Amino acid sequence: MGTTQLETAPEPKYWHLKTVLSEALDSEFSVGEILPNERDLAARFGVARATLRQALEQLELEGRLQRRRGVGTTVAPPRMGVAVGSAQGAWPGAVGDAWQPADCAPAVPPAEVARMLAALPDEEVHVVRRTRVSHGQPVAAELLYVPMSSVPELSAIDAPSGPARARAVLRELQRLGLEGQDRAVELGSARADDAKALDRLPGAPVLVVTTRFFSEGRTAAVSAATYRADTCRLTFGDAGGVEIHHGPERRAS
Repeated sequence: MGTTQLETAPEPKYWHLKTVLSEALDSEFSVGEILPNERDLAARFGVARATLRQALEQLELEGRLQRRRGVGTTVAPPRMGVAVGSAQGAWPGAVGDAWQPADCAPAVPPAEVARMLAALPDEEVHVVRRTRVSHGQPVAAELLYVPMSSVPELSAIDAPSGPARARAVLRELQRLGLEGQDRAVELGSARADDAKALDRLPGAPVLVVTTRFFSEGRTAAVSAATYRADTCRLTFGDAGGVEIHHGPERRAS
């Protein structure tokens, strides 16, 4: 690999570097190939390592690169899109839901979730943990917060813990009449637990979709679903669907 110095450009240097790196990925690297380390890349392009990291983060966000523990930064493979969202009018766990329940345990929800649920201070709720796998790789992780009052008939004897408990909570939710739901989307950084579930590094870009489910005039459950921002482009239509896109168009919207 030769040495390439960046020309003075009107846009931020890291953005210009991102374009140069993207061209290099297309012409010099194959899918799955590990990139040189940051020191060598920074020297090649004549930039500070901080500038290089900004460019690499942008390319990861666009799905061009993947950064993994113990591996390094690799060229991301092309992927096919697959629908992963549930339709409006359906509870989590309904027929056709692609999420897989992993665990369930009582816990005090984060303050913002507690506010949405109108929960009392230190009031525990059921926290259902679910995951979504596409083409053999984890693409999303979800925490579903369900107040005890939403599933009053839940039996601890029938399903004391683990996936069985999660399925029991989801089953009991189906007994409620769903009156509607709303969603909010924001860009965030993966926390340690999310990063582990999604096979990413802590701080990797993620898209967080928060959904409130309404029944009997109140918020009956809140879902906080974390999607890998390097693989997911969220689209919302009349059905409220969420899709994963892995084609040439690699932006989040």
